[in-house]
Amino acid sequence: MSHDNLKVFPSVNERYQALVQSGELDMDPAQQQLALRFDRLIRDVATKRLATKSSALGWLFSRKSPRNEIVKGLYIYGEVGRGKTMLMDMFHQLVPVKRKRRAHFLDFMADVHERINAHRKALKNGETKQEDPIPPVADALAEQSWVLCFDEFTVTDIADAMILSRLFRALFERGVVLVATSNVLPDNLYRDGLNRQLFLPFIDLLKTHVDVINLDARTDYRLEKLNRMPVYLSPLNDESNRLMDEAWHAATEGATVASDSVTVKGRSVVIPKAGSNAARFTFADLCSKPLGAADYTAIIQRYKTIFIDAVPVLDHARRNEAKRFIILIDILYDNHVHIVISAAASPDKLYVANRGTEAFEFDRTASRLFEMQSEDYLEHAARPTAAAS
Repeated sequence: MSHDNLKVFPSVNERYQALVQSGELDMDPAQQQLALRFDRLIRDVATKRLATKSSALGWLFSRKSPRNEIVKGLYIYGEVGRGKTMLMDMFHQLVPVKRKRRAHFLDFMADVHERINAHRKALKNGETKQEDPIPPVADALAEQSWVLCFDEFTVTDIADAMILSRLFRALFERGVVLVATSNVLPDNLYRDGLNRQLFLPFIDLLKTHVDVINLDARTDYRLEKLNRMPVYLSPLNDESNRLMDEAWHAATEGATVASDSVTVKGRSVVIPKAGSNAARFTFADLCSKPLGAADYTAIIQRYKTIFIDAVPVLDHARRNEAKRFIILIDILYDNHVHIVISAAASPDKLYVANRGTEAFEFDRTASRLFEMQSEDYLEHAARPTAAAS
């Protein structure tokens, strides 16, 4: 779905209605109400932009903006696959602001920590006299983007928790508008976290600057379509490629598809294609590179549907790739991840060597690949996990 096509629709609701009329989406009243709420926010942002255009950045960097100048953003929570990300991405495309940013929340926080560390290094080297890194970091972030859209807003790291209140107070003072999607209520952020009482002021601050909306859509509409499609496609040919693309469209429809990355022990693991709650790789992306269990675990913590294209028949000469594939399938299976795979052969014929430990271990992998196609497995995979509820 081309981003250019989005530009011909002046509102999120009109874009949503067009997708419904084309048959790409089923009408859902909760999604439509959220689309209308996004359009109201677009009008609020556009009005503020026009009202402050003549004053350049005066409003943006005013730390004592009058109450009536605040544009309240949105915090949308709900179960996986209900359309939160899809609608937020439409908003991000259509909101008439040049300085805007759409990011996964954990990536944004990694950027914040890098900026803070850079400021501390500059202080140590005598390049600045400003001891507190938060104000200059907030200045830079607000200057670059005064509309921030975050996907998967979650707080699990104590380092993030301890700076969020001060950072976002500074951003809100600079006029930044926040839009975020999450699986949890604001009150449940950083639940049971270490020193959580120090985090609670952030929750109060957040709720004064956003309207909290529960997207209680009728179903996980993407998995509903995806579960009607085959999840293991072989052999590799034009038809399996077409069916993989069809399933990918069902998993990501309406969402922006782009590359992504996750950071594991200081290394960046590239995700070639990602949209909404799904990520797509080739076998070579995942198993021909020196990746391990920690990398695969980091990927599935962010994405709950994994596509793997072009799994080849493996032999003893490719035992290292086979070993990684064994580890990958174990992690996907143990975490009830929804998979869609295209392969050169059926699971029991993917590993043809009859020697080495991989030959024995691959029997388990083949068994799991068969089970991961079953209705029971797919039904379990569709349920939100405790962490995401």
